[in-house]
Amino acid sequence: MTLTTPHRPHAETHFTGSEFVRDIVIGMSDGLTVPFALAAGLSGAVDSSGIILTAGLAEVAAGAIAMGLGGYMAGRTDIEHFATERVREEREVAEVPQREVTEVTDILRSYGLDEDDATRVVNSIKADKKRWVDFMMRFELGLEEPDPKRASRSALTIALAYIAGGMIPLSPYFLFGSVTTALLVSVLVTLLALLVFGYIKGLFTTGKPVRSAAQTVIVGGLAASAAFLIAKALG
Repeated sequence: MTLTTPHRPHAETHFTGSEFVRDIVIGMSDGLTVPFALAAGLSGAVDSSGIILTAGLAEVAAGAIAMGLGGYMAGRTDIEHFATERVREEREVAEVPQREVTEVTDILRSYGLDEDDATRVVNSIKADKKRWVDFMMRFELGLEEPDPKRASRSALTIALAYIAGGMIPLSPYFLFGSVTTALLVSVLVTLLALLVFGYIKGLFTTGKPVRSAAQTVIVGGLAASAAFLIAKALG
């Protein structure tokens, strides 16, 4: 009697939220480091939690708006660039089809297709102009059509991530009247937040969370230390 093991379909698990994660990383990393450096710098120059909070909140608001607009403009640029390139590719397919056929053939050969197979695939692709242009956009130019909602979604994600990050180093100044105490607590909670954020960022991006956590903490710590020392020296 022969026992057979039932075949289990292979389930691929790929992370597909890279753009969303990128926006969070952009907003959160700046949100943690810039207000942290500002608060630390002011702590070396003034002895008022109220002044530090006012300046810090103003910076968080301005930074969130600026970063959000930057994300929006980047998203719009991607959309406009794709549209421009697609119009150009459509014109080339219509006006110089033979040159485009040669380009498709070269692309297919680079993937290991022989002459006969490449010819059959080319004939199939060029039978549909839209499919032909789609192929050239993806395989010649390396462009994928952007989500039309990408720009506004990116702006909102970056801005909210910046605000969330910025409130962490400022929160101790809400709780403690002593600037020295608030600064010490801010340093502790922000370095911990940088450590956690860097670890999660590395987990989703580089696959090396420990190294990412260490790098994030070092960069944030150096920025805050430099701001504090400069403000102390000038004060």
